Amino acid sequence: MPSRALAVWQNRQVVSLLVARDLKVKYQKSILGYAWSMLEPLAMAGVYFFVFGLIFNTNRGVPGGDDAPGGYLLFLISGLLPWLWFSQSLSQAPNALISHAKLITTMKVPREIFPIEVVAAKFVDYLFTWPVLLLFVFALGGRTSAEGLLVWLPLAIVVQIVFSLGMTLLLASVNVLVRDIERVVRILNRVLFYASAIIIPSSLVLDSDFPDWFVTLYQLNPLLGIFKMHHAVWYPADAPNALILSTSIGGALILLVAGYLTFRRLETSVLKEL
Repeated sequence: MPSRALAVWQNRQVVSLLVARDLKVKYQKSILGYAWSMLEPLAMAGVYFFVFGLIFNTNRGVPGGDDAPGGYLLFLISGLLPWLWFSQSLSQAPNALISHAKLITTMKVPREIFPIEVVAAKFVDYLFTWPVLLLFVFALGGRTSAEGLLVWLPLAIVVQIVFSLGMTLLLASVNVLVRDIERVVRILNRVLFYASAIIIPSSLVLDSDFPDWFVTLYQLNPLLGIFKMHHAVWYPADAPNALILSTSIGGALILLVAGYLTFRRLETSVLKEL
C-alpha cells in the first residue's frame, strides 16, 4: 500500500491534467460557462426555500431559532452546496473506471488515479460555488467564529473527501463487474438527500417523538455528521454531538479502507473486463 500511495503521489500531475480536461469539457460550447456552477444551486435553493421554508415553515427547526443568522435560507445554502459536491461524486463514481477505459489500458499509471480524479474534479466544482455562499452570508447577515472556520470547515471538507474517495473506489470497481450498481446509486442518491439534514434541520428528528431506535439509526448515517459540520460553520448550535461526529469520522475511514481493499482485490478482474 505505501508503494501504491507513493506512485499515486508521483503521478499527481496526471490527476491535475484529468481534472482540467474534465472541467474544460464540462463548460465547452457553453455560453454561460462557469456561471452554471452558481446558477444550478441558486435554482435548487429557490425551489426548496419556497417549499420547505415558506410552505412548511421549516425555519422553526433551524439551530438558534428565530435569532439564527440568515434564517432558513442560509442554512439551506450552506448544506446544499456541499451536498451537490457529494451528489455529483456519487453519481459519477460507478463510471470512474469505465469512462477512462482507454486510458487505463494504455497508460502505465496507478489505477487509483481515476477515482481520485472524480472526487478532485467535483471538489473544484464545489470551490466554484463558494461565491454563492459568501453572497448569501453577506446579504443575510451570516456570521461565523474561529471554531467554525478553523475546526468545523476543514474537518467537514477532509471527512467528506475521505468518505467520497472510499465510496468512489468501491463503486467504480464493483460497477465494472456488476452494472446494476448505477441504478442502486440513483436510488441511494435520493434517499441520502433527505436523510442527511440538507433541507430539513436534524433537530426536527433528534428532538421529535420518533422511536428511540429510529433516532439512533438516523444518527448512524455518516453523512449526517458531515453536513452538520458544514452547517456548524455558520450555526454553532448545529455542531454534531459525540455519537454523530464519531460515526462520520469512523464511517469515512472504514469506507476508505473497504473501498481501497475492494479496489485492489478486483483490479485484475476489472482490467480483464475493460
